[in-house]
Amino acid sequence: MTEWTKLLPIKILVTGGGGQVAHDLVMLGKQDSHFDLITLDASRLDVASPASIQKALDLYMPDYVVNTVAFNNVDAAEHDTAFCYQLNATGVKNLAVECGALSIPLIHLSTDHLFDGHYASGYSEDDEVSPLGVFGESKRQGEELLRQYQPKHIILRVSWIFSARGDNYLLRTLEKARTLSAIETADDRQGCPTSAVDVGRVILAIIKQLHNGADAWGTYHYCGAEVTTRYRFTEAILAAARQYEELKTTSLVPVSSRTLHAEVDRPASSVLQCKKLLSTFGIRQRPWRNELVAVLRQIYKTKTKTEAKSG
Repeated sequence: MTEWTKLLPIKILVTGGGGQVAHDLVMLGKQDSHFDLITLDASRLDVASPASIQKALDLYMPDYVVNTVAFNNVDAAEHDTAFCYQLNATGVKNLAVECGALSIPLIHLSTDHLFDGHYASGYSEDDEVSPLGVFGESKRQGEELLRQYQPKHIILRVSWIFSARGDNYLLRTLEKARTLSAIETADDRQGCPTSAVDVGRVILAIIKQLHNGADAWGTYHYCGAEVTTRYRFTEAILAAARQYEELKTTSLVPVSSRTLHAEVDRPASSVLQCKKLLSTFGIRQRPWRNELVAVLRQIYKTKTKTEAKSG
């Protein structure tokens, strides 16, 4: 890489435009002059179509591609199996093949659902994967195809993503809390909530080091600091939200995860060990509680502005 090239902004093409991670990643990139991010939704880059991928790569000629496209509905995956595999496996292969042909490194988001959840102490990158359902298996296949077709890759496994937009546990909980006096929540699942903004921070930090010569391709884990349960996470959401509005919910009812999700089991433990990311890139975990406060502040700030305009 020439010194002149190093002075230019790092051009990153982000798939899955409109998704929560893609949105927050691009917002962070706009605040850093080292990056030039382009985000494309499915109408402009369809991962199921090699021709669509080729067209986008030829048009934008990125230094890196970040894939945030995924079929993430765990229960629906059991019924819409073909589409799930199309996005989570075949789509990743298509990206890997096209990026590999042009020597463009590919950063790909994966999931804690590759594991069966039997290790309460958490999973490292070296632990054997054992998905419980179609969603996890499709993501496992996507990882294997990426490793096969594009050696220059980063697989970043993340867990319990929340943000101020999209369809995620935080926003679903707030909607329930405004209408229900009691909310049922699983008390038999533990993990580490992770904000989409935090995931974006990690991706950009990794890319910056890769661009400066780090030879550290492979699979990594990242999640917010502090293990909790779904029940305790819900408690934290409601406590923080009550600073901004009065909620109807007065009680939380602990139930089994199987009661809430009849289609397929979830991992009892989704804890990801993040030591490899720290030792390789020096990236530390951030407390999810701080991230939760920041995301809720953003949600209610946006809500206030919207209400003011409509009023």
